[in-house]
Amino acid sequence: MNRRDFIKNSCTACLSVTVLSSLASSCTSIRYTGGKLGKDGITLNKAEFKIKQKGSIAYSSFIIVRNDALKYPICVYRYNDTEYTALWMKCTHQGAELQALGDVLHCPAHGSEFNNKGQVINGPADSNLRAFPVAVNNDELFIDLRKQA
Repeated sequence: MNRRDFIKNSCTACLSVTVLSSLASSCTSIRYTGGKLGKDGITLNKAEFKIKQKGSIAYSSFIIVRNDALKYPICVYRYNDTEYTALWMKCTHQGAELQALGDVLHCPAHGSEFNNKGQVINGPADSNLRAFPVAVNNDELFIDLRKQA
């Protein structure tokens, strides 16, 4: 294969992978909520995780709580109906706001990454995210902002 054909084929392959990945990521929308901010924390309804699908019930793996009273949003991951994790979306490296990419929180400033439990999986950050305890009470979640999990 000559150089021209190699470049043409390589560029076509890269372009198709980029287009397919962008289409796949656009199919999954990020869900946001404001929650109900109280004196000690935020209350959410578990129904916020439900996704409407034909004939079945599905759940989003996470939602993001954005509230004007909070400096940074909180990402709440759902593992099952009784297990959740609430993570402050502030990078522990230099304080940039993180982006949720599925089960990974990514720092756009320097590339640090954290898993859905808040643990560092890629530096330069060297400490885990702040996690808040989540209490499940019937159909509600309470994120206790006074404590760390």
